[in-house]
Amino acid sequence: MQAQRTTSRAAFGFVFVSAVLSAVSFSIVIPVLPELVRSLSGGNRARAAEWMMLLASAWGLTQFLFSPLLGALADRYGRRPVLLLSSLGLALDFLLMALAPSLLVFLVGRLVGGATAASFPAARAYVADVTPEEGRAGAFGKLAAALSVGFMLGPALGGWLGEGDLRLPFFIAAGLCAANFVYGLLVLPESLPPERRAAALSWSPFQGRRGFGVLKAEPRLAGLVSVSFLSSLSNMIWGSVWVLFCGHRFGWSPAQMGLQILAAGLLGVAVQAWLTGPLVSRLGGYRALLLGLAASAASLVWAGLSPNGWWFAASMPLAALGLILGPGLQALLSAEAAPEQQGRLQGATQSLHGLATIIGPPIYGTLFAWSLRQDGGVDLSGLVLMLSATFLAVGLVVSVSAFAPRTASRLSAAEPP
Repeated sequence: MQAQRTTSRAAFGFVFVSAVLSAVSFSIVIPVLPELVRSLSGGNRARAAEWMMLLASAWGLTQFLFSPLLGALADRYGRRPVLLLSSLGLALDFLLMALAPSLLVFLVGRLVGGATAASFPAARAYVADVTPEEGRAGAFGKLAAALSVGFMLGPALGGWLGEGDLRLPFFIAAGLCAANFVYGLLVLPESLPPERRAAALSWSPFQGRRGFGVLKAEPRLAGLVSVSFLSSLSNMIWGSVWVLFCGHRFGWSPAQMGLQILAAGLLGVAVQAWLTGPLVSRLGGYRALLLGLAASAASLVWAGLSPNGWWFAASMPLAALGLILGPGLQALLSAEAAPEQQGRLQGATQSLHGLATIIGPPIYGTLFAWSLRQDGGVDLSGLVLMLSATFLAVGLVVSVSAFAPRTASRLSAAEPP
């Protein structure tokens, strides 16, 4: 038993480190990606903007298509080979983009990256494999905290490295992913024994009990996955128009925006690493889900109505509290799926996240642009945050209607005594 606990700690340690390295590798290129695309497009900003939209859509499309497949592969052949494949594929993706002589080659790199990054479901399934049911919310919270740390460190490092060479952050990202592959190859044990794996593999994500079929076979999961999709759609505002909104409404400089992101990240890490587990254990997964949805929606409404930066800053603790939504939701999902379904379920969830990546930015961008063109004496830019809050409010309604208190005990990963 002691050896099993030691193995579980070592395995989760790898997933934790892997999450930090993956987040850093993804975010390190954020500050330089637009400028590199612009340089490859001959310095034309309009053409660069079109290519940025195409690259984002290509990433989301491959996530949508490949997440159920890699989730099914993880259920059939184990988590380890899929996680290793992801690290190696991402290393090749970043190396290809670092060396890309044209935008077409760059696009191929994004397609490869989107397909291999679709193995995040295998990482979450791995956590579910090695963590007792009552401790999963805390484990998923720590995993989310690792991602937050990586996404805080990456942009600062990428901006510094990119000062001299726009391609250098891509080489560094490729090196981090390659190091993660070697690390996993040497130390990562398999978490899903052969007797607990799926008996067969379907190459269609919509067929039978595989991929999205698991949602049809388990109707209670469909409501949870719907909430996950609505949460992902709401979160698309951060990468779409958030910086533009803060610059327009509060007049923030890039340095001030960086400080806000850092402060939000620190608050988020604190909640995810130390508050999520105890809070979900006390409230139960169902109530934690409702609290996360309500707090996130309220913080967006607050921010959208804020007349200045100080009012906005006051909403940040509420937004941080809303971060219990993700780990709580993952704990509920994992508790409802059998071991041989974990990968496929997480794959279906990640696939819908890819769909949100495709449709979210155009929705927010269009509404934000429309609000700026209105000249009625009222600043309508906050409507875009209200829309984001509306998606969460719909998720709250779905949660309450589909998972009434009488069924909460069956859905809770950790119901209080």
